[in-house]
Amino acid sequence: MAECHGLAFGAPWTRAVEIPERERLIIAIDGPSGAGKSTVGRALARRLGYTYIDTGAMYRTVALKAKEQSIDREDDENLFRLALSLHIAFSNKDGEPRVLCDGEDVTEAIRSPDISLLASDISKKQGVREALVQKQREMGRGGGVVLEGRDIGTVVFPYAEAKFYLDAKPEERAKRRFEELVRKQAKVELKETFEEVVKRDNNDMTRAISPLRKAEDAVFIDSTQRSVEEVVEEMARVIALHAIKAGP
Repeated sequence: MAECHGLAFGAPWTRAVEIPERERLIIAIDGPSGAGKSTVGRALARRLGYTYIDTGAMYRTVALKAKEQSIDREDDENLFRLALSLHIAFSNKDGEPRVLCDGEDVTEAIRSPDISLLASDISKKQGVREALVQKQREMGRGGGVVLEGRDIGTVVFPYAEAKFYLDAKPEERAKRRFEELVRKQAKVELKETFEEVVKRDNNDMTRAISPLRKAEDAVFIDSTQRSVEEVVEEMARVIALHAIKAGP
């Protein structure tokens, strides 16, 4: 059992979990930053009438609050306590998904480049992951959800009925991220954004705890040359096959 500044983490989120009975599916979408998981996840959830859960936004929210409270990124104990204490929820406003933390709308604040990189560092912390994985399992255990992140199909819901690994070339992912930031009037350079994407990939894929990887039973989709509609359509076909196999 690992020790963290006096707090013991038994990592129950990495152990086998009970599979509850449910009528609607759990759909897991994993992949690197900029692959289009959020856009595709939202569109797929709307199509199915499911709830969309952006787990990456949860780590970003912890990062935002850690910065606001001047909690050092290496302060494992206080980061763990912070992650446990926050009430993170998702809602829709005028058809657009919003992220709420303790009632405050943090949707825009968590998308800045500095919070993105801080979230990547904080997501390596065992205590933070334990706290947020438990919250994610509570949100999704009843089914009827589309969850996207880095370890949904491998750790959070390894028994999800439909799993996807969405990827795209780093240059394309950097371009998408750059254009998103420009639309928000952020002062960024494409080269800087590309370097951020590469650094984020390395952080996510090499971390010791729940690294980003494709689940063995996940369907790989390259979105580099494909529209959102095309990706969603392919996912919908796969999900329909799962529903047929499951039977009435």
